[in-house]
Amino acid sequence: MQIGNLSLNNNLFLAPMAGVTDRAFRITAKPFGPALMYTEMVSGKGLHYHNKRTGDLLAVSPEEKPVATQIFGHEPEIMAAIAEQALANGAVMLDINMGCPAPKIVNNGDGSALMKNPPLAGEIIRAVSRAVSVPVTVKFRMGWDSQHINAVEFAKIAEFSGAAAITIHGRTREAFYSGKADWEIIRQVKEAVSIPVIGNGDIVDALSAKRMLETTGCDGLMIGRAAQGNPWIFREILHYLASGELLPPPTLEERVGVALSHLDLLVALKGEHRGIQEGRKHMSWYFRGLQGGARLRDRINKISSYCEMRGLIENLPESDW
Repeated sequence: MQIGNLSLNNNLFLAPMAGVTDRAFRITAKPFGPALMYTEMVSGKGLHYHNKRTGDLLAVSPEEKPVATQIFGHEPEIMAAIAEQALANGAVMLDINMGCPAPKIVNNGDGSALMKNPPLAGEIIRAVSRAVSVPVTVKFRMGWDSQHINAVEFAKIAEFSGAAAITIHGRTREAFYSGKADWEIIRQVKEAVSIPVIGNGDIVDALSAKRMLETTGCDGLMIGRAAQGNPWIFREILHYLASGELLPPPTLEERVGVALSHLDLLVALKGEHRGIQEGRKHMSWYFRGLQGGARLRDRINKISSYCEMRGLIENLPESDW
């Protein structure tokens, strides 16, 4: 797949997810085949004022490349000023978040709040595009709410303003992540612009991935929540699209191996205390579907040491899977 001057091996993308797609997650997912992965979303204002925690989100390891940095903000001058800084660790693309529904983001005029002000969104895209030589893309939703569906208009403005590709999530800001994603609006956006369109929303397995491509005609697929605890989804989709064959799900042994590798990375990169704190949700995700899953999650959420977490995961009984 081609986005501006960037050539990618396939058309599968790991979505940016705040508090999820850190370096440990991306390094874990990479062997399963996503063409491009994104950082957690990074505050343009945080970079502008040299906030260390914000800057740490830009870290990229050689083994996970290519990686895109996702930035957010509503001030064109600041977004343009920090654009090069956002690429400092080797990111090959900049994505601008105009779809995050979180109140703390929206209340500042960022994320999906920009869907209420398409002219300002266009100014931001234009300013960032002029500031860097890498492709600049935009991720947004179908609209602010069900009475204000403006994804087609928004997509045209993004293209006119210099976006090299767009990603559209088929829900409104009002819906957050509830209900069913509207793939019809993704089809309409695809027909309205000439730049690549990446579809996002309700891709949960290989079958739904193929349906998204067939229904919308989109060029690429972005997988978010379905990849949590399930990096195998990329391998399964790629195999099915190439062969029509559904791969069997990973065994418990495979899940344990990948989960432990992920856990090791979290602790190595963030230290034991923070690594275990953040690792609790990931370990719970890896073993969704296990009999007694609620009890297992409860045990995981009480663990505070690496040795205890590793011991629990290593000794999950095969009979429960």
